Amino acid sequence: MATLYDCSEPEELMTGMRLARQAIRRGQLVVLPTDTVYGVAADAFRPDAVQRLLDAKGRGRDAPPPVLVPGTDQLAALAETVPEEVDRLVAEFWPGGLTIVLRARSTLTWDLGETRGTVAVRMPSDRIALELLAETGPLAVSSANLTGQPAAMTAEEAHRMLGSAIEVYLDGGPAGIAYAALGAAEGTGSTIVDATALEDPDGKLRILRHGVIPDEEIVRIVGAERCA
Repeated sequence: MATLYDCSEPEELMTGMRLARQAIRRGQLVVLPTDTVYGVAADAFRPDAVQRLLDAKGRGRDAPPPVLVPGTDQLAALAETVPEEVDRLVAEFWPGGLTIVLRARSTLTWDLGETRGTVAVRMPSDRIALELLAETGPLAVSSANLTGQPAAMTAEEAHRMLGSAIEVYLDGGPAGIAYAALGAAEGTGSTIVDATALEDPDGKLRILRHGVIPDEEIVRIVGAERCA
């Protein structure tokens, strides 16, 4: 039976993190807080674990999960190329609520679903998420909810929806507080941009999902001439 660990209590944090690491290594699922919403995480390099994540959410392979990383250096390890405009976005908004879609390295041995050769990458700013990522490496992470339901903002909400499909629940308190203070609506996820076309001198960045980072902030960093 899945257990919820209160990460505000040092002993529960230590136990929860240890069990979360073990669960990830076994290909099991973990619910963790992020700076936007709660996420359900799996080892990105274990196809069986990624499929378990999709099954838990009731999601198909046509909706592959993003990958969370513990540091900006991981972006170059996962992406074939990193355009200069992406470097500027990362410097401004990572760690934080910006997910960037790039072409994935062809040498990566993983199966996230029907990605069409791309990968969506984000470095969150939540300390619990970053600590776990630092010990596990990149994780496939999708919002901790059943498909079609609102994103979970607490560990309890995630537990009500996902139940025993999850091995460990890490409770870091309500998610999204920092962005709510800036005016983002509860449950707003990260802003997602497709930067694959920026490899072409005439290519433009596209905003795929409007999220906690305002569109105008993306345009400010990249330049209006490089945004669709």
